[in-house]
Amino acid sequence: MPLPKMPTKPAALLSPKDYPTAEKAKTGKTAKVAVEKEKTVFKTEAIAKKPAAKPAAPAKPAASPAPAAVAAAPAQNAREATQQVAAVKAKNPQNKAKSGISRAADKSGISKMFVLDTNVLMHDPTCLFRFEEHDVYLPMITLEELDDHKKGMSEVARNARQVSRTLDGLVADISHDAIEHGIPLSKLGNKDAGGHLYFQTKLQNIDLPRGLPQGKADNQILGVVQALEKEFPGRPIVLVSKDINMRIKARAMGLPAEDYFNDHVLEDSDLLYTGIVQLPDDFWNKHGKGIETWQENKNGISTTFYRITGPVIPSLLVNQFVYLEPKNGEASFYGQVRQINGKTAVLQTLRDYGHVKHSVWGVTSRNREQNFALNLLMDPECDFVTLLGQAGTGKTLLALASGLAQVLETKTYNEIIVTRVTVPVGEDIGFLPGTEEEKMSPWMGAFDDNLEVLNKSDNDAGDWGRAATQDLIRSKIKIKSLNFMRGRTFVNKFLIIDEAQNLTPKQVKTLVTRAGPGTKIVCLGNIAQIDTPYLTEGSSGLTYVVDRFKGWAHSGHVTLARGERSRLADHASEIL
Repeated sequence: MPLPKMPTKPAALLSPKDYPTAEKAKTGKTAKVAVEKEKTVFKTEAIAKKPAAKPAAPAKPAASPAPAAVAAAPAQNAREATQQVAAVKAKNPQNKAKSGISRAADKSGISKMFVLDTNVLMHDPTCLFRFEEHDVYLPMITLEELDDHKKGMSEVARNARQVSRTLDGLVADISHDAIEHGIPLSKLGNKDAGGHLYFQTKLQNIDLPRGLPQGKADNQILGVVQALEKEFPGRPIVLVSKDINMRIKARAMGLPAEDYFNDHVLEDSDLLYTGIVQLPDDFWNKHGKGIETWQENKNGISTTFYRITGPVIPSLLVNQFVYLEPKNGEASFYGQVRQINGKTAVLQTLRDYGHVKHSVWGVTSRNREQNFALNLLMDPECDFVTLLGQAGTGKTLLALASGLAQVLETKTYNEIIVTRVTVPVGEDIGFLPGTEEEKMSPWMGAFDDNLEVLNKSDNDAGDWGRAATQDLIRSKIKIKSLNFMRGRTFVNKFLIIDEAQNLTPKQVKTLVTRAGPGTKIVCLGNIAQIDTPYLTEGSSGLTYVVDRFKGWAHSGHVTLARGERSRLADHASEIL
């Protein structure tokens, strides 16, 4: 009898036809359940981005296997699969934010019914199809609030209209009886949505505690959740809302409530990709065998390359920065990953922008992270750069200095375009007079401050020389508003997006897709200072692009750690 086929990829299950004898010996539902649980484990491990297991060696089928022995192996696999799933869920921080009823339903495998608040639909118009096999329930007051917010040209109004169009497509050609029994969410082609959509088709007896006004929309939704729990006593009913106060009221009434997690790129901002890795102290001892080195000269700059092999390489990403600072007095090593092929990588040494001879428009790097950032900003092969850091780390100054150097000195780009989100910190001051650039000028105070630093020319030039230099610089800098970006294409531009943490993932996509040939986009921001409502550190557009672009050969990211503004600012950020 021939041996079964080898798995085609790591962690792939063998087909039942490859085990004809064992398949006949399986009795009952035990083996089928074990296989299904093993599939769940492998899917969960793939989502958690864990390294895949080695391919299992093909087992030699016995001449006459005993049915009891064959059934015992799947049962043991099922126990191991259950333990692995529990371990993965324990490490998942999303489980901590879930309600107790929801976690219990996940363990037992019972399908849940999610009651959606209006702000969830207006935040993510595709949220109806992101609850997997679970059902979705929409109260009538939610549809009323959608109707109130559909007018206007804001992002919220556009999302409300998109949700209305989606609901219209779902209820088309559906009878009233079918609506009561649930509309399949996969009707419009969304195969990932395995649940049903339910509408509130009848008036329910709402018994709210005293002190909660009946006419408020949030309280009516809470009453609907309470009525559904009485109507379906054995079914987990969970309220999903972006409103923190509403979730608090629901918990106070004993109702399960959760935040909307699907738009979160990361649950913990500490897990965000930093773009920098510190190599272990024994790096050269483990990776020094068979090392290759050579030099290349590009644009008049000589660079050294190393081709190394070792166990640390698979954990690295392309364009990631690595450094090694030995404590025994040896020379430090700073490099950038250029290629990765299995356990072999090509590392490139960096240019030292901390030296005055290599200054960029008179600016030198003051720490390790700033030197990494300048290497990305001055690299013509890097089309998309993201800089993350607290206030005073030099994000705007580095981006503006590198843009001026490549526009006015090397002529790599035609001009600098600066834009940012116009979200005020305090109360708005009202309408601003003038043209587009004049209206945007109050928002660009940070760039004006940095331009004053960069415009420091030789004192011998006099006032006329300094004025001429400022006019030349300002003629190459254009300030644009986000409201007029749709449909535009920037060719050979150096585009700086400031305060990118206030952008939604959809707005970031709109901006980044404006890039034409020869354009470089630089995103700056601090995810600890988000002013846009309903945006968090995990769902910010800046977090979204940092996570999605990591590892691409033409993008790079650096998290700036140390403030360099002044000793007063550094001390204030620590104690206040």
